[in-house]
Amino acid sequence: MGFPGTWMTESESMVYRVVPKCACSSIGQIMYYSDHGDFFDGDIHDATGKMHKWAIEASQPKIEKNVKSHKSYSFTCVRNPYGRILSSFFDKICGIQRNGKRYRGNLVPLLVQKYGIEVGDPDTGFEFDQIESFRRFLLFARDTIRWRRPMDPDIHWSAMSGHISTFIVNGGRYDNIFFTETFNEGMQSVMDAVETKHKVDVATIPRFNESEGHGPKRAHPIEDYFDDLSMHLVYEIYKRDFNLFKYDFENPGNKMPIGEIDLDEVHAKLGD
Repeated sequence: MGFPGTWMTESESMVYRVVPKCACSSIGQIMYYSDHGDFFDGDIHDATGKMHKWAIEASQPKIEKNVKSHKSYSFTCVRNPYGRILSSFFDKICGIQRNGKRYRGNLVPLLVQKYGIEVGDPDTGFEFDQIESFRRFLLFARDTIRWRRPMDPDIHWSAMSGHISTFIVNGGRYDNIFFTETFNEGMQSVMDAVETKHKVDVATIPRFNESEGHGPKRAHPIEDYFDDLSMHLVYEIYKRDFNLFKYDFENPGNKMPIGEIDLDEVHAKLGD
């Protein structure tokens, strides 16, 4: 299986396991800058040179050798499951992607037909009932994850623990897992732990949110999107994420973690 979703700086100063919707654009650009002193011109997900990615065949032997020997500092980043799946809905379901099209072609028409989800029209300001449509999307997300229907689960709403576990199961070990909600402190702790060609002050680096502007703005506070049934569905999907990464299931309005991540616990429970 190898190390899907793994990026490594060209200098091999650090290794990052990507978790979609968890600041991966900013992290990738910071990694790129730390080697080259400038940012990638475009979406870092499109970069095919000057950094190693598992999706690039020529990079795979170098990543595998590095990770299995734990040669470099390895890390990842997590996010509150409530905010992460809500962001996925607005970006991937309601939004227009950078290629000018809807995400995954016929996915949105399928959701409109089978789940009654509305996504709005960018030409008219994306006007629709965001709360009702999001709650219907949760049913779809649960169906994909629990029963793999009407399609396999998508990486953007698959559980973070699933992404993170592949790195461990195949022989990797994390030195750091930090929170999107305290990004500056977490990413700076990574930069302080490694030697880079170019110094990075995370607080002065611009944020690279490549999904921003794809879709409608969130019209309500986050807690308004989650009634009792929605919270039940989210917990059903992300129970392990809440428990391992110390987020507050009881209060969708509290985006901040309520404890520190225990790396030994993560490795033990995701290494099966």
